[in-house]
Amino acid sequence: MERKVIRRAFTLRLKPNALAEYKDKHDKIWPELVKEIEASGIAQITSFVNDPVIFLYSEIYDEKAWDKLWNSKIHDKWAKQFHHLMEFRADGKVDSGELRQIFHLEIPDEQ
Repeated sequence: MERKVIRRAFTLRLKPNALAEYKDKHDKIWPELVKEIEASGIAQITSFVNDPVIFLYSEIYDEKAWDKLWNSKIHDKWAKQFHHLMEFRADGKVDSGELRQIFHLEIPDEQ
């Protein structure tokens, strides 16, 4: 049975001159975090940058996948190493924004 894929995207804002370190840390992602990402129901994550804005696109199998990941102990540990790289809003939350999908085109494979 094929699982339904849900597309999710959001932006994050980096502090000045933080991109190189941000990318380096992601290039060395922890295997235990990858396992938690999978267990949370996240099928794939792709990041793009227009410095200082990171655009993150994901495909998930569970509406609550990101909440599950963000509330895990391993993600808390991972996030601590990014605190000095990220911009925060006045309420103490990471300066981020969820994006709403308005268009999707998928060309089926010809068989």
